Amino acid sequence: MADLEPAINDAPPAGRALVVGVGLIGGSIALALKRAGWSVVGRDRSSSSLEMAMELGVIDGVAPDGYVAGIDVTFVATPVGSINTEAVRSLAETDGLVTDAGSVKSGLISLMSDPRFVGGHPMAGSELEGVAGARADLFEGRTWVLTPVDTTDDDALARLRSVISGFGADAVFLPPDAHDAMVAVVSHVPHLTAASLMGLAASAAAEHRGLLRLAAGGFRDMTRIAAGSPTIWPDICAENASAIVGQLDVLIEALVHVRAVVAENDRVALLTILENARAARVALPARFTRAEDLVEIRVPIADEKGALARITTQAAELDVSIVDIEIAHSVEGDEGVLILLVEAVNGERLREGLIEAGHHPVLRPLDGTDRG
Repeated sequence: MADLEPAINDAPPAGRALVVGVGLIGGSIALALKRAGWSVVGRDRSSSSLEMAMELGVIDGVAPDGYVAGIDVTFVATPVGSINTEAVRSLAETDGLVTDAGSVKSGLISLMSDPRFVGGHPMAGSELEGVAGARADLFEGRTWVLTPVDTTDDDALARLRSVISGFGADAVFLPPDAHDAMVAVVSHVPHLTAASLMGLAASAAAEHRGLLRLAAGGFRDMTRIAAGSPTIWPDICAENASAIVGQLDVLIEALVHVRAVVAENDRVALLTILENARAARVALPARFTRAEDLVEIRVPIADEKGALARITTQAAELDVSIVDIEIAHSVEGDEGVLILLVEAVNGERLREGLIEAGHHPVLRPLDGTDRG
């Protein structure tokens, strides 16, 4: 059996990519690909966006209509409402793997039955709009969610993870429904909340002209995301309405509770709320940089589609982030070895979870000491 040592951010050899939708995110993906040595062609419904992308050197050429030969990976970075149509077209007109960059996955579930399609979502953005705001470093240090399912091709998933890791992003694996529920909490509702706060301030400013001059760092930090492009949000809210409405209800209940605490001058309750919030904010995970912070887990798996997706999904359910993945295929038989790098503090939890699921993992620090 092959025994390959994993390397963090060891991206696969560069190839040829297609980016559909060359706006801020698509243009940044194209630039990140080009920086990594890829050849990139673009496709966009807007001819002016394509022309600007060419003028700025964001893409190397415009994809022809119909079949596009030699494409290793396609990134669909259109507005959420048109991702399904463009992904179906990309699967039909290329032979490589296809992924998207949308913030909602519920509308793409049927597409995920195709082993070449892997749902994706880079958790990155900018107040700038369009391809003119694209940056090659937009994804550095950012989370990039991948949403594999049982039919996802393991090699396609591993290759895509390597590509986005080459952008400097941290790959996180989540089931599609879990992704949509979580992103409603950490992205969609915060954006709507920021928009509401800005609306409140703008209304008050109409009566008190100097009010916005009082907007200090805290208010600016809380409302910064409201400066992003508004045109993408109607589609997002339509596609993820159930999760967003549910979390807005939770937020409203929390605000009603805070209102009551303030109205009743309940200092103890208020202090508890603020202390809990501070502790949660301080505990937000930071990116690690040292090899000693990592452990390796090797898991024998069946050499079949979906094996990797099942394990990465289980890791997500256990709240364990996977730093790096490699699949060592067997030259004999139908079994291979999945090699995972995870944070050392989470290694034992993942090992125990995999054992409970019937796997036979071996955990070892990067110094090579085995623990079965």
